[in-house]
Amino acid sequence: MPTAILAGPPVPGSSLEGDLRALGFDVRNAPGAIEARELIASAPAAERVALVDPRFVGHVHALRLALTDPRFPAAAVPGALTAQPEARPALLRALTALADDGTPARTGTAGPHAATATVAAPSRPDTEQLGSAPDFAGPVSPSGLDLADRAALALDADGTPVTRPDLGSLIAAVPANARTREKAAAEVAAVDDEAVRLRSAVKARDGFFTTFCVSPYSRYLARWCARRGLTPNQVTTASLITALIAAACAATGTRGGYVAAGALLIFSFVLDCTDGQLARYSLQYSTMGAWLDATFDRAKEYAYYAGLALGAARGGDDVWALALAAMVLQSCRHFVDFSFNEANADAATAAADGKAVVGTPTSALSSRLDSVGWTVWIRRMIVLPIGERWAMIAVLTALTTPRIVFYALLAGCAFAACYTTAGRVLRSVTRKAVRTDRAADALADLTDSGPLAETVARVLRRPARALRGPLPFLTALAGGAAVVCAAAFAHLDSPVLLLGALVYVLTSGFVVARRMGGALDWLIPPVFRAAEYSTVLIFAFRADVPGALPAAFGLVAAVAYHHYDTVYRIRGGAGAPPHWLVRLLGGHEGRTFLVVLAAFLTRGSDFAPVLTLLAVAVALIALTESIRFWVSSGAPAVHDEGETA
Repeated sequence: MPTAILAGPPVPGSSLEGDLRALGFDVRNAPGAIEARELIASAPAAERVALVDPRFVGHVHALRLALTDPRFPAAAVPGALTAQPEARPALLRALTALADDGTPARTGTAGPHAATATVAAPSRPDTEQLGSAPDFAGPVSPSGLDLADRAALALDADGTPVTRPDLGSLIAAVPANARTREKAAAEVAAVDDEAVRLRSAVKARDGFFTTFCVSPYSRYLARWCARRGLTPNQVTTASLITALIAAACAATGTRGGYVAAGALLIFSFVLDCTDGQLARYSLQYSTMGAWLDATFDRAKEYAYYAGLALGAARGGDDVWALALAAMVLQSCRHFVDFSFNEANADAATAAADGKAVVGTPTSALSSRLDSVGWTVWIRRMIVLPIGERWAMIAVLTALTTPRIVFYALLAGCAFAACYTTAGRVLRSVTRKAVRTDRAADALADLTDSGPLAETVARVLRRPARALRGPLPFLTALAGGAAVVCAAAFAHLDSPVLLLGALVYVLTSGFVVARRMGGALDWLIPPVFRAAEYSTVLIFAFRADVPGALPAAFGLVAAVAYHHYDTVYRIRGGAGAPPHWLVRLLGGHEGRTFLVVLAAFLTRGSDFAPVLTLLAVAVALIALTESIRFWVSSGAPAVHDEGETA
């Protein structure tokens, strides 16, 4: 059980101790820094600790945000500070220094006697900022009454960042006398703590369908789950099971099955929103939950595609090629997003003369459009995020046929991909970006280059340095076009197939032999994804043998999982998967060459068993290592706040 230390004498009539116990803390009392340090040192090493000023007045949810969020090593609001095990040594050092000093650090602008809580007071333009007005000024004694705030400042000075959550309209203050305490209590009573908590459970930025058609009631479902002790992981699993049942209903090929599938897909999406809202409502963030949420969304959607294809086959309509094309297009869309975001996450823009660039014409236009309310929602809808996409799929499943569903999906995703990619290309070419080594390394990891490309890169490293501007991207595009066009137009027994694959291997190694810091280098990983996935699709379609397209669907799904896994590891700061795994899986160019070789040798007649064997091998290897990593203690926490697609 975590320990909360009330640093100072208790305040008569205060409910603070009960609030802390309700949040799961074992409450202790300490008159000053020396006693607080002793209590922290004696607390279980694996538990978090908290320092709270007994004079604290505020909402319970303000304390919850500061003291229970598992994502931050240290966090604080005025009058309250928490430290997780990794930050406890720094907190002990800070308390030791404060105890040895014996005098408080005076900061802020409210006068020489202002409480140090003023430093962390949130911006609240709608009401007076408690803790920063002169009414709250009072004598600051070295006895420990302001110990939490001084310790937070000391942690920052020591190099341990202290997260200060945005409280919005919530109150967190340390009043110094009875009059200001009454004023603070009145402001606490004027704001509905639970209403704020419910609102904050919803993503700050989401799609139109999610914002207006799901979140207004799913937040209450999240609260219902929290009050019954359900965890976000359980809700995530329920969402997956619901989507799989929806896919099974679609696979029946009956109108009743399609109607049930559409309804269940919508309900699965409601649960998908609920699990994140439950995590934010109850602050139950976890590494496992982040991984499950990130991967299950893709598993649910692609399983539903397979269900639609099976249902259509029962009715005599083979749409496996369309299902696979939809998965390829959607995956490539995601990798355009991932690569662009990783390339520009910490890139600094600068003009040729070294001066900073405030913006670009494209970003300026985007800002102007965002200033008009309705354009914001139109722009969020036309990129077909997950809410709009699943709603469209569900409605069309219930009312039409799987073929029409896939036609609409392909058209919508193609338009969205062109829209977003064009805007990002314009942003990239109209500004000069100084890409950091971290961003360049992330792009190199996202290429998923195997031993063949690495060998070529070592041989051609010197001439590859001459590639400038858009040449690396154009070289990768030419190599991808070579293997895809050979797969599409050459006879299955023609050596042109092998020539196209060889060109792809050579160009793939050539473009990764140099630092990936160019303006358009972020397009290279999506080009590799499109080339590999499309090659598998084309060969399976041209083979025209039973089972080839379903096997190709399984292979692309397994490879895509490996690529998504790479993205979320990088996003979490853990780096790419281990090098041995990438080499064992062959890299994108190795798998592509193997598929081309299999098509050439079998002439398409025995292509399905080869694809099935390759799909099983990739799935077993990638899944085993991925699960091992994500359940380990070193796995990063990847949150879903920025991803709507």
